[in-house]
Amino acid sequence: MTGPRTGAGQRRFSQVDVFSAHGLRGNPLAVVHDADGLDEETLAQFARWTNLSETTFLLPPTDPAADYRVRIFTTGGELPFAGHPTLGSAHAWLEAGGTPGRPDVVVQECGLGLVTVRRGERLAFAAPPLIRAGDVEPARAREILAALDLDPARVRGMAWIDNGPGWIGLELASAEEVLAVEPVPALAGLLKVGLVGRWADPGTAGKDVEVRAFYGDGTDFGEDPVTGSLNAGLAQWLVGSGRLPDRYVAGQGVRRHRDGRVHVERRDGQVWVGGDTVTTVSGTVRLPG
Repeated sequence: MTGPRTGAGQRRFSQVDVFSAHGLRGNPLAVVHDADGLDEETLAQFARWTNLSETTFLLPPTDPAADYRVRIFTTGGELPFAGHPTLGSAHAWLEAGGTPGRPDVVVQECGLGLVTVRRGERLAFAAPPLIRAGDVEPARAREILAALDLDPARVRGMAWIDNGPGWIGLELASAEEVLAVEPVPALAGLLKVGLVGRWADPGTAGKDVEVRAFYGDGTDFGEDPVTGSLNAGLAQWLVGSGRLPDRYVAGQGVRRHRDGRVHVERRDGQVWVGGDTVTTVSGTVRLPG
């Protein structure tokens, strides 16, 4: 269930702030409910029009194990999976009256398959398996260091942590070094790179590490405010290798004038990525179809 339509061409619409308990400090997500009947071009065009990092469209599931299906669009195209759209879509679906098959979890169907979202103090998704892991090719590594204007001596580790969007992760020596990075946009190319570094005093301002996410599509370059998929990949890499604890809070968004909090926990071998979700806009949107 995602709520009744209110008129010809009108569909329920939500805008959700993800990874923020108070709203306006996390990463916004546009959600269109009851999106069946909309063609591919309409989905892409509306996502470009919202001009947010992601827009999602809720649909009936095709897998009987799922509670709903979601399609995730950036302004440049469709993604098989993304983290803040998963939490924001689950929040919007539940708020609109969706009833999951199991009371403690919501099962989302997306391009990557089924993703479990745990309900509790806050929503948390089970990090999907990495589709690419391991060492980064030397030429690619040099390209990344040049684009981020980073001295190789400052990098403690670099690895593929791709769970759909194509992330590569870099561990730096400290949170301060993460915040000090000044990318060179002209060199960014098609990069999707995430940085992580520890705060010397864990729990500083309610966070243990600082994260930043950079992306380039060949024509544009930017920094994502708060990124669930990246934090999932970083946790699978660094918690799995013992370089981060089984439970921590990541801060992200400071350089984008945001203040997101990503709650990471590894339980019984499964990494969970959680965050607070707040609806900031609700109403209807008129779309053809």
